[in-house]
Amino acid sequence: MITKIEKALEYYNFKSKEILNYINTNNNLSVDDIIEKGNELSILEYKITALEVAKEN
Repeated sequence: MITKIEKALEYYNFKSKEILNYINTNNNLSVDDIIEKGNELSILEYKITALEVAKEN
């Protein structure tokens, strides 16, 4: 049975990969786009880390 934490981790990992794919496949990103996507990625990474810690406990 998948817990809520595991579902959230799955979702945030998917969103993180989606953003990385967007950055890696786009050749004409502006500085603002890169900064915005970087901020989104850092937020997702914090959430993923927090959920992984919560899952262990």
